[in-house]
Amino acid sequence: MQNALPALKLTTRWMAIGLGLWHLYVVSGFASYSTLEVRITHLTVMLVLIFAVLAQRRLQDSAESDMQANALLFIFDLCLAVLAAGSGYYLFSRWLDIAMSGGITTSTDAMVGMLVIALVMIAVVRRIGWFLAGIIIVFLAYPLISPWLPGVFTSRGYSATRIAEFMTISSEGIYGIPLGVSATFIIMFSIFGSFLNVFGAGDFFFQISSRLTKGTKAASAKTAVIFSTLLGMISGSAAGNVAVTGTMTIPMMKREGYQPHQAAAIEAVVSTGGQIMPPVMGAAAFIMAEIIGVPYSSIMLAALIPAILFFTSIFFMVHLQGESLGIDPAPRTEAEPPLMSILLPGLRFMVPFFLLVGMMVSGYSPFKSSFTALGVLLAGCVLFELKDLRGFWGKCCDALESGTKSVMSIAVACAGAGLIAGILAMTGLGSKVSGLIITASAGVPLIALILTMFVSIILGMGLPTTAAYLILATVVAPALVEMGVPVLTAHLFVFFYGCISTITPPVALASYVAAGIAGSDINKTSWTAFAYGITSYILPFMFFFGPALLMQGTAPEIVVAVVTGLLSVFCFSVAVVGYFMRKLNIGMRAVFALTGLVMMYQSWLSDAVGIAIFAGLVLLPRAGVAARKTAAVTN
Repeated sequence: MQNALPALKLTTRWMAIGLGLWHLYVVSGFASYSTLEVRITHLTVMLVLIFAVLAQRRLQDSAESDMQANALLFIFDLCLAVLAAGSGYYLFSRWLDIAMSGGITTSTDAMVGMLVIALVMIAVVRRIGWFLAGIIIVFLAYPLISPWLPGVFTSRGYSATRIAEFMTISSEGIYGIPLGVSATFIIMFSIFGSFLNVFGAGDFFFQISSRLTKGTKAASAKTAVIFSTLLGMISGSAAGNVAVTGTMTIPMMKREGYQPHQAAAIEAVVSTGGQIMPPVMGAAAFIMAEIIGVPYSSIMLAALIPAILFFTSIFFMVHLQGESLGIDPAPRTEAEPPLMSILLPGLRFMVPFFLLVGMMVSGYSPFKSSFTALGVLLAGCVLFELKDLRGFWGKCCDALESGTKSVMSIAVACAGAGLIAGILAMTGLGSKVSGLIITASAGVPLIALILTMFVSIILGMGLPTTAAYLILATVVAPALVEMGVPVLTAHLFVFFYGCISTITPPVALASYVAAGIAGSDINKTSWTAFAYGITSYILPFMFFFGPALLMQGTAPEIVVAVVTGLLSVFCFSVAVVGYFMRKLNIGMRAVFALTGLVMMYQSWLSDAVGIAIFAGLVLLPRAGVAARKTAAVTN
């Protein structure tokens, strides 16, 4: 079996590279494929890759354990890969005949459909876990048992054959909108981000971040904030951001004086913000644009101010924490390279990045924008790699491989969420759940939002953000819309809580990764990250009460909302850290928190009251310091 390991590694590598190149070819416009052909090909190759990679890991594990113990599982994984390839090819060859016949199917179509559903479920279990798989199983079982359910949940039943056909032949099941987004937007941005990382954009961003914070208090923590902001713009993955940035920033923070759990918590929180920071806000944001039918640029624009407030609040917290711990600015060194020696090589990263943002804001589709930006990036990298073109092509292959493989989990999550969406469309269950939410909240939007917050966080604890958002967008968000919450606000609301579930105890993936790097206690890190990220739990309510934070309103309203929003998150930061020019007692921390809550509600009266209280909180300590200095001089 060990002799097969190199061949299997080579196979999965070139399969991933081939799929990445094929997607680039499709996006380029030189190819003409139907929507279903693209989605079927995407999922088929992803499933084959998943099972082949799992088989590859069996071989690697067998080198350290009993080979015979893994032999059967290795063969099983390879058989699953073959079945995935065969079933995908069958659907690819049959979809047009079914469409042209008006939807007439055969028993073979149903059997293949059941096989595809089973393969997707196995892939979900293996790549994501039983939590999502359990939710999907409940939804799949509903149409089979619904005739015997009581009350509002009763409905006509469907056979397993009918379910399988609907889920795999139509475009409302597995091959629905979520998978379509994975096969277009998500894989293109994943490949683009992978090219940036492979060619050194991470090092460039780190150097820029370090130079911007050099000589300031808590410089390492501020570097982490800026670095994760820049990297999060192209990554959109909380755990991925922690893994990339944390290896550099967490040791720096520990050396500067932060305790291990504090350093890990800071990194976990700022990395989580990468999912809500335009232009790449995580896979769920692209799906949101498709579901609610607005350009992705509108999602970017609406999320910009909340994202800025999020990172600003973390910046406030690390600064106040640095003052509280007595961390002095690090002395400047004379051996620093000139700034231009950093910026000039970095032009190959900055130009494509700003081109990407500019094109999307101008109305170009995200995948066309990313394809163009990728071309400019490659052109710039060629100029810097002329002396080693062989190494250049090797890096391109590495980027294609890593970019494609990083979408494997997202692709099966989207396919699994497509099963849930398909059941909702087939049975009308979505409208029934929406009715229950409206009834439970007594028709009061605020109560519905609070219920939605808890549901979103609980679901997000066990699911990737993409899967959590997809379930919430199809089940919960429609209820909020029906109660009068604007569509974009409702979807951004559940999206935010799906994102910050990665720092919400007891299951906090980003905190776990950061704790592993810092060598700190997982639970202590998780609860510290929860405290540092408290503003992110309040932000969705802020843009519900103040639509101007989503760029919905006049220019003066937006300006006032930004100013009061900044003051509000500053107050929350002071309340969490417990320091503002001096250590604060619990009473003063509560006053700062209440002041932040007052300014959270967007109205002229609440803004005036909040600003007045804030002015008093800021001026009184300064007056006290001045009085003590005067008394000291007099004595």
